[in-house]
Amino acid sequence: MKKILIILLLFNLNFDQVASIEPEIFVQSTVNRASQILSENISKEEKMNKLKSIAKDTVDIRGVGFYSLGQARKNLDNNQKKKYLELFENYFLKSFSSRLSEYTNPKIEVRGNEVLNKNYTIVNSSLVGTSERPEIRIDWRVYTKNPDSPLIRDLIIEGLSLARTQKEEFSSILNSNNGDINALFKTLEEFSKN
Repeated sequence: MKKILIILLLFNLNFDQVASIEPEIFVQSTVNRASQILSENISKEEKMNKLKSIAKDTVDIRGVGFYSLGQARKNLDNNQKKKYLELFENYFLKSFSSRLSEYTNPKIEVRGNEVLNKNYTIVNSSLVGTSERPEIRIDWRVYTKNPDSPLIRDLIIEGLSLARTQKEEFSSILNSNNGDINALFKTLEEFSKN
């Protein structure tokens, strides 16, 4: 089955035609798509727009957003939650695409996986080292509750969870502003405008 999925991947067939997607194949496909964009001779803005499109398809932005907000989300009304999710998506997509667009054709190799439970699989990979940078271990926390549509919930780079780091940053902003959600809204808005 894995050989068939790999062959389909090589021919860039749409995953909608496949019954379920193995988390390793999903991650390798995602990084291959990003790598292809990064190797194109296009402007940084064009790369960022294409990378944002990949993120919208493959990342559970809503899930990451609510996780990053932590306990504070319980104190929000529906309008505040809606506003937060809009601001977080813009923030996340800009942050993700601007960081990644600095790389030129990064090579990431999937090495294996660990099924945590029916909802989560950790996919192990590494950013292949070059003469300019060492090899970097990257683990992908993939939400697999719907096997036809897995989504990335976190990246753990050399043991450091990006989602947890984001949660701590947001918590710090809220704590230094007496829990005022508008302070976080303002931070997210300002980042997205620049």
